[in-house]
Amino acid sequence: MTRAVAIIGSGYMGGGIAQVLAIAGAQVKIADVSFEVTERNRQRIVEEARQFVADGLFPEGAVELIERNVTAAASIEEAVEGADFIEEAVPEVLEIKHETLRRICAAAKPEAIIGSNTSTISIAALAQAVTHPARFLGVHFSNPSPFIPGVEIIPHAGTSSDAIDEACAIVRSTGKETATVKDVTGFVLNRLQYALFHEATQLLEEGVATAEEIDTLVRTTFGFRLPFFGPFAIADMAGLDVYNFCYKSLQSDFPDRFATPKVLSDLIQQGKLGTKSGAGFLNVPAERIPELIAYRNKAYVKMKQLLEELGPAPLD
Repeated sequence: MTRAVAIIGSGYMGGGIAQVLAIAGAQVKIADVSFEVTERNRQRIVEEARQFVADGLFPEGAVELIERNVTAAASIEEAVEGADFIEEAVPEVLEIKHETLRRICAAAKPEAIIGSNTSTISIAALAQAVTHPARFLGVHFSNPSPFIPGVEIIPHAGTSSDAIDEACAIVRSTGKETATVKDVTGFVLNRLQYALFHEATQLLEEGVATAEEIDTLVRTTFGFRLPFFGPFAIADMAGLDVYNFCYKSLQSDFPDRFATPKVLSDLIQQGKLGTKSGAGFLNVPAERIPELIAYRNKAYVKMKQLLEELGPAPLD
């Protein structure tokens, strides 16, 4: 990648985004509240990269790429001038983001793609401060941005397909994966993350288990599957009829909280029970099932071996 990129907000998230783009070959200018802050953060980015290389987390040569490709700009305006892609990564306050986006738009070329790293604020609400809003969308990296491979792409109703395609191409050039979702409250990542957290807190408050016990069960059971399979693939492999039965069991004590999803009932009525029937949420042909199961088993063994190699997380 040889694109000119600007990252506005050079803190922990913005700095990490700058690192991955620079390693991918982009020419990255960063800007913050002052040149002194920006330059200090640039030096931090380089020193972090040096440690990441030493720890085997970044490839050899990453420090040199970052030193060469990341430049501290004196202002937002200087950073975005001539940039093809601009990522806003300032604090999650609508007024601050609006002011930042106005300054970006006043100085950037009109065809520059502008992304926001917001995790919670409506993209349509942010777009109100953007001139040529068809080029604007959410590009949501997760913390820590150098190491989490998934990125949410969130267009608003007026975002052009070209802007979506270009943003996806830029993100994928860094080796990350993208998922394009609609502009709804919480998008997808946080709606799922907070749904799990909410139910975990319910269990804790009800005295069903301690925080440590809940964490243990999440990471050693269904959470163990999640690096390889999403919830729909897991449901298909378990059997949608099994899920339907479990919903009915849960409804004996929690009729509203665990109402059976209509989409699940509809699939069962159509005879689509997951991999056992060759169709479910995902349509995996029956002849591929042995290959899928073999992959699943190998993946789980490899994950267990990796966890044993790393040892327990230092939480005590």
